[in-house]
Amino acid sequence: MQQDKHPDYHPVVFRDRAAGYAFLTRSTARNEQTIEWDDGRTYPVIDVEISSESHPFHTGKARTVDTEGRIARFERRYGTADASEPT
Repeated sequence: MQQDKHPDYHPVVFRDRAAGYAFLTRSTARNEQTIEWDDGRTYPVIDVEISSESHPFHTGKARTVDTEGRIARFERRYGTADASEPT
């Protein structure tokens, strides 16, 4: 591995302000803002708009797609293909 080619990989706090959720991980992202974490140390903090705590898929609030309705609407518009008709 070549020296001085890779970015600095350090602890960073990612904070989801909408959900009031934060987690500490490692990243190459940088920010001037800092936050004091539970362990008493200060880490850079990066605010994100959405995380697993606020994403509809992970919270169970995702809307379901009505595939049966889409198929019925397609068949009403374009009809169904009969096997006896030549293409």
